[in-house]
Amino acid sequence: METVRQATDLLALDRQVCFALSVASRSVIGLYRPLLQPMGLTHPQYLVMLALWENEPLSVKELGELLQLDPGTLSPLLKRLQALGYIDRGRNSKDERALAVTLTPAGRKLRAEAEKIPPAIVARLGMDIEELENLHRSLMRVISAAHHADDPKPQDETA
Repeated sequence: METVRQATDLLALDRQVCFALSVASRSVIGLYRPLLQPMGLTHPQYLVMLALWENEPLSVKELGELLQLDPGTLSPLLKRLQALGYIDRGRNSKDERALAVTLTPAGRKLRAEAEKIPPAIVARLGMDIEELENLHRSLMRVISAAHHADDPKPQDETA
């Protein structure tokens, strides 16, 4: 009887997308911790490094947009990565107003060690690549839909 009620209860915890995403996020990030710890990185710092390994150099603004992080969140991450010796922050030679983020030789060298992380995560999850790629596509659609949820809806011209 309880199961029937939960199946129709819009507020049942196990039916909530936000709950599933939250638990999945914490669980997957937890798998990264022991892999990142020897490199001295937290998961958010790892994301910064991924962005820089792919797109270096980046302005702080570009990095924030790419990672979808506000400056108040990004700035401490960058300070810590600089203290670890993985990045440098300096004025952009093309635009003195912009702060450019670049990798140091140690930051570039760290990439080789980080290349072991994706296969280790796939192995720990025990899911095949195709399933993970489908999940990624679905999550990207969720992110896009959530970002556009507040966009004004077009007016119905027949009204």
